[in-house]
This record gives sequence, structure tokens and C-alpha cells, in this order.
Amino acid sequence: MGKQVFIKPLNEEVETHAKFLKLSHINDLKDVPWEVIRKSEDESKAVSQALKAKKIILSFENDVIIPLENIIAKIDHKAEIFAHVTSFKEAKIALETLEIGADGVVLETSSPDEISQLLNYLELKININLVEAIVTQIKPLGMGYRVCVDTTEIMKEGEGLLVGSSSSGLILVEAEVKHNEFVASRPFRVNSGAVSLYTLLNNNKTQYLNELSAGNEVLIVNRNGKARTSYVARSKIEKRPLMLIEAKVDDFLIKGVFQNAETIRFVQKNGSICITDIQISDKILVRQDTGGRHFGMKVENEIIIEK
Repeated sequence: MGKQVFIKPLNEEVETHAKFLKLSHINDLKDVPWEVIRKSEDESKAVSQALKAKKIILSFENDVIIPLENIIAKIDHKAEIFAHVTSFKEAKIALETLEIGADGVVLETSSPDEISQLLNYLELKININLVEAIVTQIKPLGMGYRVCVDTTEIMKEGEGLLVGSSSSGLILVEAEVKHNEFVASRPFRVNSGAVSLYTLLNNNKTQYLNELSAGNEVLIVNRNGKARTSYVARSKIEKRPLMLIEAKVDDFLIKGVFQNAETIRFVQKNGSICITDIQISDKILVRQDTGGRHFGMKVENEIIIEK
């Protein structure tokens, strides 16, 4: 079993962030004993409780490493140990102690960044719900500005960025992983779309493609909805011929404006399709959401009409 993460949110932003990432809440451990280690005698009490309950949460008032090493050694895999921490730095120590580490952490924080750092360290995967949409319109638009996002990752077939004209409907655009006799593959790049399109970030916020620059985080998603964070190394804005793509999930319309070129591909359940080959009634993978957004942050129950 991998390391487990439980969140004790200190504000609504962290609560929302944890829900988006589908992380466990501290309430899931409400029946687990919690022991504060202040002195050496507390170690024996913690071990006894852990062996009885098969789980224990540990907080450390002073020293951390030596007491945790002692408890890990005494429990010897006979119970699960969760360390209460307040930062990624503390979590990393707890998860690496005695090379075995705690079985998980309870992260008490007011910062979504602490969660992101921890998840990147553990290489946990964010899950995005993707569905198939049926293409209903393909329309050349003429010239306009589009954004190429060069990341710090080497992406694989079926991976890319979620982008769209509305934050509630995003299309999965594949990285340039394919190559032909005219152009080499660039698996670090997603030719993402028009400057005004949204892209989904790892904290359930969206950002305009035009705003991305070196050092910004982006969310790489594959066709199964598994996602991970990466960083922008370079963002290229250039004027190119554009194409409008519209697709529907039932009666819900999703739109995007993309460069009309062979390197732009949309991810499908099995494979991907080039924008120059796409036809009405083809199916592509999208993310459908509800609610409006204010400066990229989701606002539940707010109605925003985008056409």
C-alpha cells in the first residue's frame, strides 16, 4: 500500500482543494486513537494503543525523528502509523524516517501549496472525470493568436492539457507525441489553443492560456483521467489559422478554438484524432463541470452564460 494522505483543512480553500483532489479528510480517522508524544514514556503508551486499534495518529511536541523511529521499530508493521504534520517539510521527514516512514500523514494546513508539494513528492495521481462528447460543428475562423505550452515533462500518447472556451467545458488536447516525415515529435509541448481559452490547474482553478509563463503550474491529464502537475518552461504566442470545434455531451455544448494544423490532436478513448481529419459525429474526451468562476476560482451555484 502506498503512503496515505489525510487533510485537516484550516480554511474553505483547502477544504475545496482537498475535495477536488479526492483526498481523505481527517474525519475518516475519527475512531483512531491520537497520541501526543512529549516524553519517552509516551512512546510505550502509543505503541500499546496502536497494537490494540491497529492504527494510531501521532503528534510530536518536541523531537520527532528519534521518537518516531522508536515507535516504528516497536510496532514493526503490526499497525498503521499516521503522523500529524503542519507542512510538506514535516510530512517528508515523517514519511522517510527509518527508511520505512509512517504509513501516512494527517496534514493540517491553510495552504493548498503544501498539499501540492506533498502530492508531487508522493507522485499521487489526481483523478479527473472525463466523458465522451460528440463533435457537432467544425468551422474555420481565419487568423488569430494561439498558445503553445512547452512543459518540463515528457508526455506520452493520450496525455495533454484540458482547454476550452468555457471553464465548465474543457477538451483534452494531446501533446505533440506523434511524428511524421514533416515534423519531429515534441512530447513536452501542447499546442493548446487560442489565447483566450481556459486551462485547468491542479487546484480546480482555471487560467487563461495567455497568462501562462515560465514557472507556472499546469495540469497534465491522460485519457483515463489520471493527472499530475508540471511546470511551464516556455509559452509561445503566435498568429496562426484557427478552427472552432464544438462538441456536445447530451445537451451540454463545449467549445474550443485551436490552430488548424496537423500537430493538433484531440484525445479519444482509443487513440487520438487530428484537427485536420476530425468529422461531425466523431467522439472526443472532455471534462464537463457546473457552476461559474470568479478570477479562475469555482463558485458553486453561480450561473454564468458563456456563448
